[in-house]
Amino acid sequence: MTADPAGPAQAARPAEGLALPALEEPEALRTSLREAVLAGGDLDQGLCAGEGSIGAWLWARWRAALEPAGMSEAAFLAVVAGYRRELWFWLLGDRGWTPLVEGLGGRVARRILVA
Repeated sequence: MTADPAGPAQAARPAEGLALPALEEPEALRTSLREAVLAGGDLDQGLCAGEGSIGAWLWARWRAALEPAGMSEAAFLAVVAGYRRELWFWLLGDRGWTPLVEGLGGRVARRILVA
């Protein structure tokens, strides 16, 4: 078997240099979501599905950076849903906002693959 003269195929890699805007913590949203969930509301609905969810709130603010990088709203919300545990800790006050959004931003960047 001979080597490919073009070299080995490059594997897809995470997007580099994705710049997501820093965001102030949405304290009123956090409070209302926490109260709704603790009153028996659907956690997934509050985190990533529908109007008023933290996923929708983040998408509205990060969309301009994510769509040109190739991430759809559905793909973004799937990443948010996968971050459910950390979001729950944030709702309860056991996780700070800055580490939460930095971690989520890193996860999003890893999901945007470039050739």
